[in-house]
Amino acid sequence: MQAEYAIIGGGVVGLSIAWGLLQKGRKIIVLDGGDTAFRASRGNFGLVWVQGKGLTQPAYARWTQHSATAWPTFAARISEATGHDLALRQEGGFDYHLSEEELEKKVKSYEKLREELNGNYPFEVLSPADLKREEPNIGPAVAGAILHRQDGHVNPLRLLKALSDDVRRMGGTVLTGTQVTDVDKPSGFHLTCADGSVFESEKVILSAGLGGIELGPKMGFRAPMRPQRGQVLITEKLPKLMNRPSGIIRQVDEGGVQIGNSKEEVGYDDGVTTNTITRIAARATQVFPDLARAQVVRAWGALRIMSPDGLPIYQESPELSGAYLVTCHSGITLAAAHAMSLTDWLEGNDSAPDLEVFSEQRFAVS
Repeated sequence: MQAEYAIIGGGVVGLSIAWGLLQKGRKIIVLDGGDTAFRASRGNFGLVWVQGKGLTQPAYARWTQHSATAWPTFAARISEATGHDLALRQEGGFDYHLSEEELEKKVKSYEKLREELNGNYPFEVLSPADLKREEPNIGPAVAGAILHRQDGHVNPLRLLKALSDDVRRMGGTVLTGTQVTDVDKPSGFHLTCADGSVFESEKVILSAGLGGIELGPKMGFRAPMRPQRGQVLITEKLPKLMNRPSGIIRQVDEGGVQIGNSKEEVGYDDGVTTNTITRIAARATQVFPDLARAQVVRAWGALRIMSPDGLPIYQESPELSGAYLVTCHSGITLAAAHAMSLTDWLEGNDSAPDLEVFSEQRFAVS
């Protein structure tokens, strides 16, 4: 065998798993597609985000909190090994609301989730006056905000670079431009690629994002994912405008402000549209009016990987034992959990997290 684990997909999800397996002394190979692939790791918002996750499934809230708690240790270990500062800041994050009715509705949903989590869901509701003390540049249109203390953000491109570097440093093999087209298991796994090359491994992990939609059924998975477009704006570098990130606006470590959080069901179209960027820009200037004078220097669209219920999927193939599907739309938030806990699930260790609720069985038709 060329590897104990072959990981299909070299984005943040695949590399986080590779990093964790290498920490356990496993021999791994990462097979990553070409530059024409839809890459969520290069177009995301960079949030390490807890609030709002798991409102309909408390197990997802717990899993997200687990990862957020592990993030400081995860980031420190990677930074020490590679010299890359991931710019992790976990000082809380805001959920802004432009109407009292919307704020009250969201608070009620958070209070319900807090009860289901036995009180372990730390958030505070800030009035406009309270919020003004926390964020002096906030606009008068904001009716209030929810502050969640476990939230933060990171530089996602530095994370991707650091993971790639550290996986190679620890002896992992990462091959780019290598698109896996078929997987079979005559004895061990044989992975056939578009260029005719074949790789062998004892186990295989499918973490190819949207690429898993086509490849998954060949490996015995339902793989019921779909693309969802989000569009993003980046301003010029600005003096410090805000103290904490939110789900729609954050000031990155280099000084630019990132604006986004659109959700569009448009298939495999990752383009930018005037209507959407106008709408998200208008909302951003309501929250921080000073943004109206900022120059926009970049805009892009990227595709999230969404399951039918929005939750991750962790599944061993019922047809090919030793083949696993790992997919989610919160690869940045869950990177620490994937690197430091999911590997115990893959190895079948006693300390493995209980991920049964995230299996594909929840999509089975009775």
